[in-house]
Amino acid sequence: WDYIKKNGLQDKKNKRMINTDEKLGKVFGNKKQISMFEIAVYVKKHVK
Repeated sequence: WDYIKKNGLQDKKNKRMINTDEKLGKVFGNKKQISMFEIAVYVKKHVK
């Protein structure tokens, strides 16, 4: 979340959406935008 806030990636109109930059796009399958829910799904795969 720090990275998202520091780089101003949270969508201004819909705060639940994150606009990905080049780095986040690679992590999240080259999506231009991802929801906070989707981020949790990706993280859950890597954390027990």
